[in-house]
Amino acid sequence: MKTLVCISNVPDTTTKITFTDNNTQFNTNGVQFILNPYDEIALSRAIELTEGGKGTVTVINVGESNTDATIRKALAIGADDAVRINAKPHDAWFVAYQIAQYAKANAFDLILTGRESIDYNGSKVAAMLGELLDLPSVSIIKKMDIDGDKATVEREIEGGKEILTVPLPFVVGTAEGVAEPKIPNMRGIMSARTKPLNVIEAVDVKTFSEVLSYETPAPRGQVKLVPADDVAQLVELLHTEAKII
Repeated sequence: MKTLVCISNVPDTTTKITFTDNNTQFNTNGVQFILNPYDEIALSRAIELTEGGKGTVTVINVGESNTDATIRKALAIGADDAVRINAKPHDAWFVAYQIAQYAKANAFDLILTGRESIDYNGSKVAAMLGELLDLPSVSIIKKMDIDGDKATVEREIEGGKEILTVPLPFVVGTAEGVAEPKIPNMRGIMSARTKPLNVIEAVDVKTFSEVLSYETPAPRGQVKLVPADDVAQLVELLHTEAKII
């Protein structure tokens, strides 16, 4: 089974976010980048499904040379080879289109993404890939098993869970529970240095979105405590200060 895992290079969750150029560019100075945690879950499940010679795992990233360290970590975790599409990832459409062109030229039985990247939280790429490749796609799954040419996936819905049977090939967006993220061992780290990392150029694609500016959330306001038995004061504050009644 040939598996393709899409990975993102994202800021660490502890990063303090700032912007430059009149709030039109993300300030990368001093920022530590990591492998997107949801993509790490997808990668871990792909490795589990192909252990023991059952297949290969290729990771793919749309990014510039500064993402190579993150790609090498994916190789250290256990991916067999990697592809980097040499371009700045403008938006989800651009990323999905680039990956789709590569996937069309290299037939895969299974394509995995994380449910979303933790920097933009869009949850778009898996669905877009499915549409571009004319393949079934299922997003935000909690469990996945493969049996022959079919997969059984489970995802949460309001008030319960949904279990689906999907024919291969298909595209899936993974969430927590699908697999435990794997920690690279020394052998994996050493072997990652020699595993293939193929860099290819991006294809031309029409853009449909443009970032005009970024802004950070407003700082938290002050909290005013009201005694539990003073309902009249609470009502007065909600009326005169909060202005919600």
